[in-house]
Amino acid sequence: MTVVGRSWNRLTVPGKLIFAGLPILLVMTVGLIVAVILLGGPVLDVLSDNVPILRFVVAITAILLITIPTAFLIIYMEMKIIALMNLRIGPDRVGPGGSLLSVVHGLKVLMKEDFTPTGADPIVFTWAPVVTYLAAVMTLLVIPFAPGFFGQDLNIGLLYFFAIGGLSVVGLLMAGWSSYNKYSLLGGLRAAAQVISYEIPLTLSVVGVILLAGTLSLNQIVLNQGGWFSNWYVFQQPLGFLIFFIAATAEANRTPFDLTEADSEIVAGFATEYSGMRFGFFFFAEYVNVFIISALTVTLFMGGWNAPFPWPWDITLALDPGQLGVMLLILVAVVPLILTVAFAAPLWMISARIKGWQALLGGFVLANLFVVAVIGAVAYVGLDWVAGLLWFLGKTYAFVFLFVWMRGTLPRVRIDQLMDFAWKWLLPVSLLNLFVTAAAIVIVDSVKS
Repeated sequence: MTVVGRSWNRLTVPGKLIFAGLPILLVMTVGLIVAVILLGGPVLDVLSDNVPILRFVVAITAILLITIPTAFLIIYMEMKIIALMNLRIGPDRVGPGGSLLSVVHGLKVLMKEDFTPTGADPIVFTWAPVVTYLAAVMTLLVIPFAPGFFGQDLNIGLLYFFAIGGLSVVGLLMAGWSSYNKYSLLGGLRAAAQVISYEIPLTLSVVGVILLAGTLSLNQIVLNQGGWFSNWYVFQQPLGFLIFFIAATAEANRTPFDLTEADSEIVAGFATEYSGMRFGFFFFAEYVNVFIISALTVTLFMGGWNAPFPWPWDITLALDPGQLGVMLLILVAVVPLILTVAFAAPLWMISARIKGWQALLGGFVLANLFVVAVIGAVAYVGLDWVAGLLWFLGKTYAFVFLFVWMRGTLPRVRIDQLMDFAWKWLLPVSLLNLFVTAAAIVIVDSVKS
């Protein structure tokens, strides 16, 4: 026991984790294999009989898992893009190009003390960030990312989106009221006034799209915009698109409408008294909201997953790797070696400073990038959902960039200017857009008949 103890003490922390984790991992693996052998058949029968429930659970799990990486990516984009706009370098220390700094921010939030101020209502104070975060995340359930790649295709998907998305203000009000702080209360009241004011033109701006599409299903709205980019609703509803974008910016509390947490006026607004993971929920919800608003804009007005042009020909790739047999193993073993040498040779011949092992390492990296690019191109051509997902994410992150650009350039408006603009300008213009759209549809239908 003494020898074992001395050997254990000499191990580093990673070594201790490995030696302690390997037996546990081995036991869990054996247990999983035994469970699959004994219970695999009955479990598969139960799952096959409840496919809709299984699909819903998988969709909810996937949505919850993608929200944190999405928030991390947008945080990094914001830091880097605004830095470049201000002629600064931005994050460049943690990870390649500072790309892991968002992860560090997330870990920092986890390590902070989770403090509840004296006089606060602890139950409401605790649940407020949860309500805000879940209200944002649950709206992703009806966003169609690609053909067949969505949580639920509800026939009232747009109504569901606005109903659930409007609950986020309840969380902000809960946070402002329960914090026992005048600045928090002001932030919560501002959030309520802002959402109530801009929810009306936001909803009215998409009624024109609903009239044109004849449905509230977001999936069907995207399908109606297939073909050339001229079929996108942004060209049929330019005024509705402009109203929607402005109102959505206010709904997401983004610059220049970030009055609910105006640091120059009310410290941090509703989040003044929050710290630790509860503040992290508010922080992540804001950036997830940016992605959601961008995704909804793309879905309603920019064609969703549709490319701006149709393919001029139909391509179908039907490749079954199982038909290759032993040849598949030879390809997997030989092709990477050939590609590595092929990419390493030019690197080695170009510069005498590059050593042989360095050229081989660079060739290996380039070969892997080439293989990934080829697989991506084949998947883009052969799989509809891959092409649709790439187009959808490309358009969505273009709008995310626009939100970041606005934060780096536009000044914050005053609260009275915010309210006046909603009631005196956006509301009348959104009603005008609705009446003009309805009249145009009636005239076109009468001409056709």
